[in-house]
Amino acid sequence: MDSRSAFIAIVGRPNVGKSSLLNTLVGRKVAIVSDKPQTTRNRIMGIVTKDELQLVFLDTPGAHRPRTRLGDFMIKSISEAVSGVDAGVLVVEPTAEVRDTERDLLKQFRSQKLPVVLVINKIDTVEDKAKLLTCIAAWQAEYDFAAIVPVSALTGEGADDLVGELEKFAFESPHFFPDDAVSDQPEKVMAAELLREQMLLCLRDEIPHGIAVVVESLTERETEKGIILDIEANIFCERDSHKGMIIGKKGAMLKKIAQAARLQMETAFDAKVNLQCWIKVKEDWRNRQGLLGGFGYRM
Repeated sequence: MDSRSAFIAIVGRPNVGKSSLLNTLVGRKVAIVSDKPQTTRNRIMGIVTKDELQLVFLDTPGAHRPRTRLGDFMIKSISEAVSGVDAGVLVVEPTAEVRDTERDLLKQFRSQKLPVVLVINKIDTVEDKAKLLTCIAAWQAEYDFAAIVPVSALTGEGADDLVGELEKFAFESPHFFPDDAVSDQPEKVMAAELLREQMLLCLRDEIPHGIAVVVESLTERETEKGIILDIEANIFCERDSHKGMIIGKKGAMLKKIAQAARLQMETAFDAKVNLQCWIKVKEDWRNRQGLLGGFGYRM
């Protein structure tokens, strides 16, 4: 049988579970997850290969109204993802409320004449499943979806059904990535994201949005006990006061963040990790184009 492929953009508002869904579909962690808005900043690619079928998913930042140049970059990455795919997945929560943000996303799909699958996520939180019928009816009134699939990214329920629907958009072509690939992210980028994830989880709400992480070096060395990855990372924040909060009393907070990130990295890279972190202040970096480019956010 000939091989088939499809590129699929995953879009939606912040915190609807796009990255969690991607991780569930791929079967391992390729995108960081937190309960804070705008956790995802860059377009992240996740790859699912099953025999002749390869689905390449583009996870995008949550659709929001930007207030900084970084926000502009994030919104632009959504439009770019939608413009170059074979189908779209709109992820929503299990309510009948349709917001203007989601209507704007559907408008983009409509203008591109793309088929869209609606994913109603978090069905594990719905006790009365009859409420899903009301939710489905509200969304059917908004758009002619190719399919509507209730799922739980947390439990995996409905994930196979979703893959079955998305398989219909695959076309005959060679696979674009090796069959054992799960993401297009370089190891440096993955390490930086895993470190930023722990900062999102550990720090007060206003601080993580002003943080960028750049892995300056990632080198491998062999020891008698196996391979060790030496990773050196710079953590950039916007204020001296934030630097103090990141470090914490006697370095306790930074130690907690680094230890948790190191464990995540060891799982991701299947190797022992020696992680070294430095904190630097770059005021208002989210609005400074030169710094944004240096941190990997290129318009």
